[in-house]
Amino acid sequence: MLPTAKIGPYTLPNPLIVAPMAGVTDRPFRLLCRRLGAGLAVSEMVIADSKLWHTRKSRTRLNHDGEPEPRSVQIAGGDPEMLADAARQNAEFGAQIIDINMGCPAKKVCNKAAGSALMKDEALVRDILEAVVNAVDVPVTLKMRTGWDADNRNAAVIARMAEDAGIQALAIHGRTRADKYNGDAEYDTIADVKSRVSIPVFANGDITSPEKARQVLTHTGADGLLIGRGAQGRPWIFREILHYLETGKHLPEPDLDEVEALLTEHLTELHRFYGELMGVRIARKHVGWYLQSHDRSKQFRKRFNAIEDALEQKDSIEQYFAGLRNGEVFAA
Repeated sequence: MLPTAKIGPYTLPNPLIVAPMAGVTDRPFRLLCRRLGAGLAVSEMVIADSKLWHTRKSRTRLNHDGEPEPRSVQIAGGDPEMLADAARQNAEFGAQIIDINMGCPAKKVCNKAAGSALMKDEALVRDILEAVVNAVDVPVTLKMRTGWDADNRNAAVIARMAEDAGIQALAIHGRTRADKYNGDAEYDTIADVKSRVSIPVFANGDITSPEKARQVLTHTGADGLLIGRGAQGRPWIFREILHYLETGKHLPEPDLDEVEALLTEHLTELHRFYGELMGVRIARKHVGWYLQSHDRSKQFRKRFNAIEDALEQKDSIEQYFAGLRNGEVFAA
């Protein structure tokens, strides 16, 4: 039985959410994941300083044309007033959920007293939460880690603070800031937070298979899951997890024809969304993820990464999959 996931007035189609990932969860990827089973997809984080929104990167991150409701936008920064203003402007642009980033461990974010660095300063956290909640009429959610380091796991304290401030849902990555993405995620802290608050809690971290998804839901009692790196190159993971949670049975892996069709569609949308120059470059990392289980020698990816033309990228993918069907092994 799937848990029912709600964020404010929105009841999600299912409790599986695409975690926001900078440079990954752009509009083409979000739409693909939604079509393949995700109940919600959160945008890449948008820096709170609106003076920087004129850049190409920010303009694409603020583009939500054609996305199904509800549209969730993540904002990042360390100044309460600036975050409140960013929340207001994004709501005016059509965001229906505002998510505050206190989970990103990247140095360039943490060094600016944003992301998971904020968890060090609980007074500032309170100010930010209250400022953003009071700035908008749409639900505000919070994504965080279990704490700053192993000796400072303060997720439960911040969770209660968030609930008091009017935050509508929490997502918790089962690592501290100091952990970055090393070691294994731990879920005891998430279970502890879930037992202390009445707002929905979503668990995140190392959810890469249907079995792991069920294990984490059972262990934490969470209302749903955020799936990030597990969806890179495998956007169909959402339908696989859904099917397993509903039936206890595994869906077959997508065959080569479907993988090729999805990858080609993804390439087309990246080229269209970013334009050929940037689309070709951004496509490279996605192709690398899709082909991890096939191109183990990485020989094809090395050649693919040298291609500068959109049509040539598509042709090379077609030839690669034709070779796989014929049992050929790619060689440089």
